[in-house]
Order: sequence, then structure tokens, then C-alpha cells
Amino acid sequence: MVLLAAAVCTKAGKAIVSRQFVEMTRTRVEGLLAAFPKLMNIGKQHTFVETDSVRYVYQPLEKLYMVLITTKNSNILEDLETLRLFSRVIPEYCRVLEESEISEHCFDLIFAFDEIVALGYRENVNLAQIRTFTEMDSHEEKVFRAVRETQEREAKAEMKRKAKELQRARQDAERAGKKSPGFGGFGSSGMSSVTSATIFTDTIEPEKPKVAPAPVRPSGSGKALKLGVKGKEVDNFVDKLKSEGENIITSSAGRKASEASKVLQPPVNIESVHLRVEEKISLTCGRDGGLQNIEVLGIITLKVTNEKNGRISILLNNNDKKGAQLQTHPHVDKKLFTNESLISLKNQEKSFPLNTDLGVLKWRLQSTDESLIPLTINCWPSESGSGSGCDVNIEYELQDEGLELNDVVITIPLPSGVGAPVVGDLDGQYNHDSRKNILEWSLPVIDEKNKSGSLEFSIDGKPNDFFPIHVFFVSKRNFCDIQVAKVTYVEGGSPVKFSSETSFVVDKYEIL
Repeated sequence: MVLLAAAVCTKAGKAIVSRQFVEMTRTRVEGLLAAFPKLMNIGKQHTFVETDSVRYVYQPLEKLYMVLITTKNSNILEDLETLRLFSRVIPEYCRVLEESEISEHCFDLIFAFDEIVALGYRENVNLAQIRTFTEMDSHEEKVFRAVRETQEREAKAEMKRKAKELQRARQDAERAGKKSPGFGGFGSSGMSSVTSATIFTDTIEPEKPKVAPAPVRPSGSGKALKLGVKGKEVDNFVDKLKSEGENIITSSAGRKASEASKVLQPPVNIESVHLRVEEKISLTCGRDGGLQNIEVLGIITLKVTNEKNGRISILLNNNDKKGAQLQTHPHVDKKLFTNESLISLKNQEKSFPLNTDLGVLKWRLQSTDESLIPLTINCWPSESGSGSGCDVNIEYELQDEGLELNDVVITIPLPSGVGAPVVGDLDGQYNHDSRKNILEWSLPVIDEKNKSGSLEFSIDGKPNDFFPIHVFFVSKRNFCDIQVAKVTYVEGGSPVKFSSETSFVVDKYEIL
């Protein structure tokens, strides 16, 4: 027996998956399969058809055909036995016998076909052996995984021991009336120190959640979970969930903060010379703490609404130490800006356009330097000992203490169909959106006085279910520290009354 090719094709002869066991060109295989439907006798039931050179042995699979192309000298009985084995292999990998499903699992089928036939000759295998061979089950791999799991358990036990020591030291310090030393010294020591502090914190065993829903505590710098009073205005849907035993806390803070994070309110008093300093950040971090990319785009926009204030110069305070690349408008005097940080027109006899938002200066910062991350988010999901769910610990820490982030919303995806999370220790507020399957952790302000915080919750799921995490915030302090110092007239140099606004917002901030 010499088997030339095995293919799954449509009733029109279009090849979906084809495996050749001898040297054949693609054109030759496609030509043979295209000719196959034309050779079949309508109204007659056969399992093979022949041409002058090859024999087709086939079996219908609903709307498809399983076809073996063999030489005319091959044993037809062996061909039929091989065909039956090929037909039994396909349902092992495809739930439905449709073209899209076959295409999706094409490589699995090809690997299985190779176990049945080698160099055109049938191998002595059955379906169970094919399944074992394609799974490539390895004893060495099992041993390696067992050793790695043992090492991970030992590392977790060591981290728990150290975490308990730190917690005990913090409690002793609080009883003595001193500042807690538990996690001090990690604020500005870089990503490695932050990561180690997070590991210690996250491995503390949380207390078992009580039956009563945990109340939302007001935002503040304290870390303890305070008791509060349940709100009176609760909608019917939440009441129904609570009557069924769900632990749910309602809070509109997440939605409000999410809306506020996209737009900052303009200043109330806008002068005839108004300047906007705007920045947007795009940041992508790995879940292990590594920075993949950070990009900050900034622009200063000028709007003049009074003709007498058209001929002006703008003095900037450029205190950027992060390495932003600056670019002025083509009509701005670049030499004057480079030497004196002044934005003025090349032709000083002309005026800035009236009632028009004109971008006079742009800058761009792109880097993979981890020290530039303004806010680090560390998420540590760990499967519970019973294997019925995950205990998730999330921490934030402000790395750039010169920033003040407002209306911060950290959005954590949740697995669907497992109910609401059981929230333990919490800084700020949270909102569970059951329709979108997300948990919104809201914090009004993150600054140097409230630079770190944590959230703990438990829910059914796997560690990968809680990524990617998205972060949104707004700030009235910009990232690159480029500000307008004063505005003066070109002639005489007398000061001009002006207004300004600064906004630093998120375009994309995610932890993958």
C-alpha cells in the first residue's frame, strides 16, 4: 500500500486540510481534489473511484469528505481500514464537522495524520495511541513541574513568614505610638524594592470574610478597615441580590471618577490671553513589574481673544529632567526659545491669530526606563488552598511624589458567571459591575500623603482572569514639569494678565 495524500475537502473539491506523504506539489494535490467530485457517480454508493493514475478512497463527513489518494496497486481493504481510522481521528479534535472548525484545528489534525501514516505506509497504531502520541506526555516534564511547584510553595511559605514578621513589627510600632516601619523606605528605591514590598504585603493571610457585607470606608490615609453606616438609597436590583446572599456594596464613585478622568473642568476666570498645558500618557507594564513602553505627549496651546494682546512673548519654566524632546511651532523663533525659553513669533511685527487655539510648543517623551513610571500597580492573584477560587491582592504606589492624581479608577476584570467578589481590606471605594464583569477601585486622591494603598478580595477564577488591569486618572500637575511663568508685551516688556490651565490625563495605562 502506498498512500499519496490524506485530505479533508468540501463537496466541491476545495481542500481544507491536506497532508502529503510523498513528494507532491501543491498544484498537483489541488488538481486531484478538484477532479474528485466530478468522478463520483450520482445515485450510486461507492467508497472509492479510480482514474488512470490514482484511486480515491473517501467517506462523507456531513458536508465534507475525508479523502485518501492512493496508487491503483494499493490494497483496497487496507485503504478502507485506514480511511476509517482517519475518520475517527477528526471528531477527536473538532467538535463539529464544519469548514471553520476543521481550519481552526488543522495543525492538530496534521500531527495526528502523521502518526497514522509514515512515508506512504500505514503505521500499526490505534486511536488511543494516536491521542497519547499527539499529547506528547513526558515523565521528565512532570518531574520538572513537580520540582518547580515545590520550590514555589517553599518560596510562598518563606514570604508568609517574613510578611508576618513585618506585620508584627508594624503592630508593635503602632502600639508604641510610633510611625509604622513595616513598609518604609520603599517609596523611591525603584521597581525592585517596590516589588519586594508588594510580595511581603500580599502574602499576609487575609481573614475569612464575614457574612455581612463589608462597608465602604471613606477615603483617607489610614489603613484600617473602618465600620460605616449602610446607605439608605439602594436600588431594587441590589436588594434582590443581597436577599439571595450576595455580598455587594453599591457605590457610584467608580462611575463618577471614570467620567471625570476624561475631562478636566476649565478654570472659571479665563483672561483674554489663555494658555493650556496638556499632557497625555500611554503606558504598558507587565504583570511582573517590567515596563514595556511609556509615551507622554504634551502641548501648550495659546488662545488670544483681544487684538491688543496679540504681540506677546511667553516665558516658560522648563524644569523637565526626564528627557522630553521639545518642538516649537514653525512661526516661533527657535533660537530665542533655545537660549531664553521664550516663545515669540519670528516676525515680531505680526500678532498671534485671534480666537484660535494655536499650539505653540509640543513635546514627546518615550522610554522604557522603569524609574519614569508615575504609579505602579502590583496585582498578586493566588489560588486558594482548597482550589475553589483565588485570593487577589492589589497594591498601588505613587513613584513620582511631585504628582497629585485625582479621581483614580483602577479597573480589574473578573471571570464571568461566578458572582460578586468578597472584598476584605480596602483603601478607597469599589464598585462591582456585574454586566461588564469588572471591579472598579476608586480613589479620590493619590499624592505624597496618600501614596500607597491596597485592595484584597476573593472570587472564583484563575490568576490569568484578572488581567489586563486598566488605570485612569487626571491631574492638574503635568508630568514633564513645563509651565508658563509669565507673559509680556513684545514692545516695552510690560506684563500681560493671562490665565492658564494644566491637565495630565491617561490615554492608555494598562498592566498586561
